[in-house]
Amino acid sequence: MSMLPKMFLAVALTSGIATAASAAGTNEPAGIETAKLMSSAEIYRLYNQNSWMWKAGAGYFSTKARRFTAWSRENGSPSFGMGRWFITESGKLCFNADWHAKTGTATAITCFSHRKKGGLIYQKREPDGQWYVFKSAPAQATDEFAKLRRGDYVSSQLGGIEMSVSKTR
Repeated sequence: MSMLPKMFLAVALTSGIATAASAAGTNEPAGIETAKLMSSAEIYRLYNQNSWMWKAGAGYFSTKARRFTAWSRENGSPSFGMGRWFITESGKLCFNADWHAKTGTATAITCFSHRKKGGLIYQKREPDGQWYVFKSAPAQATDEFAKLRRGDYVSSQLGGIEMSVSKTR
């Protein structure tokens, strides 16, 4: 597979993650200019041992070796990702994964910046996303934060997705 299709594959596979970021528009939320970076410990507590439920899939942030696993059926196409998640000193959660689909495999690093102000948490997909309220104060059912669930909601789907992807190769 040439480099250009791999890049498109990686972009397509991660495009469904945190769709609220793309829907946020160009206006930054009130308060973002004075919000502080979240610490590594705060971000760790937010994601560790949680699954992030997406529109057509989920990603799991395991404690063991900081393993990241995910599955997706974005646009009806099955795919899965396996790699590691990490937190930067500048308040970013990142996951580096090899994404597998019927069209091939591509590596992608996906990062989200985090800031907080009081009980509010802001998030932005890097490098070109827009800031949006990730968690309101108090938290709302419509917050992206509400899509974090304690436990592994990926493994039960992963085997079937892997078989579906490998059958067509």
